[in-house]
Amino acid sequence: MTLLTSEADVAEEVSGATGPLIVRGGGTRAVGRPVTGEVLEVSGLSGITLYEPGALTIVAQAGTPLAEIEAALAAENQRLAFEPYDMTGLLGTAGASTIGGVIATNASGPRRIQAGAARDFALGVRFVDGAGHVVKNGGRVMKNVTGYDLVKLMSGSWGTLGVLTEVSLKVLPAVEATTTLVIRNLSPERAVAAMSAALGSPFEVSGAAWIDGAVWLRLEGFASSVAYRATSLQDVLRGFGDVTRTDDADWTRVRDAVPLHGLPTVWRVSVKPGDGPDVIAALPEGCQSMMDWGGGLIWVGQGEGDGAATHRIVQDVVARLGGHATLMKGADDLRAAVPVFQPEAPGVAVLSAALRARFDPRGILNPGLMVA
Repeated sequence: MTLLTSEADVAEEVSGATGPLIVRGGGTRAVGRPVTGEVLEVSGLSGITLYEPGALTIVAQAGTPLAEIEAALAAENQRLAFEPYDMTGLLGTAGASTIGGVIATNASGPRRIQAGAARDFALGVRFVDGAGHVVKNGGRVMKNVTGYDLVKLMSGSWGTLGVLTEVSLKVLPAVEATTTLVIRNLSPERAVAAMSAALGSPFEVSGAAWIDGAVWLRLEGFASSVAYRATSLQDVLRGFGDVTRTDDADWTRVRDAVPLHGLPTVWRVSVKPGDGPDVIAALPEGCQSMMDWGGGLIWVGQGEGDGAATHRIVQDVVARLGGHATLMKGADDLRAAVPVFQPEAPGVAVLSAALRARFDPRGILNPGLMVA
């Protein structure tokens, strides 16, 4: 393992590599096909290089711990609006999540339905491509530009197109108050109907999840606004059962899929919100599930059972519905035997292969992690 502390170190290591490289930041997201090769440890590229609270902008080296960034923002009453998830509990990994890992995996939590995804807040990136060249794209302000949007391209590429060395992000002010409306004992179908009614209302819901058989609906903002919107939304939802209100709901349970912690096999499924119940109905007996994003994100967990068979069922039903499924957690032999990420349509696969050939011509960056 090589611990690198500068962008120049990364470029030198990549350009001189003679075999596959496993790109690793905090080591908290062990997802994808197992990859063999030399570990390229970039957690040494750490530190906030620029923070301008008045401009709502922060720039940090890719190995900077997420906790360090969140602490700096909290000191100025600001936050990362996309609410990045923490997979250490689900995956059983150690280490500290880094901001580079967040962007590389486009890690976005419950607030995505209102604020957007991690990629929507990435203003600029610096990275080293597979040839060892340093590439810079974007900047420190949100603007429209022509040409390739490499910021979006790198978000969700899982280190297969380049090694992130620095990211700049837009941040937002923190909120004054948060409350959650809860409706218990709803089926997946009724849960999606309730969440759709809430999200279709004018009351600015920032979280809509079905967890432990109950719908959670989050409202955030100024205290007076939250109180008014909560009362109004309760009236909208009366037909779905008893609607209670709490200020103590722990949304990290939703964000980090806590009810599925401890299960050996877990999938993350994205479909149209109305299709969430269809995915759940197709699951084999014994599977556990929860929904986020109004039903558009389904977490599926399995304890006992044939993981490979369940994987085929999940990806087949998701393909029919036009979504995608990722095997987030599974035994090494399972992850080596199945397509961990949803297989791409032929045309998209051609484009993906062309991008990989352009940015990693030697095929050395996390080779095979996303595709066989």
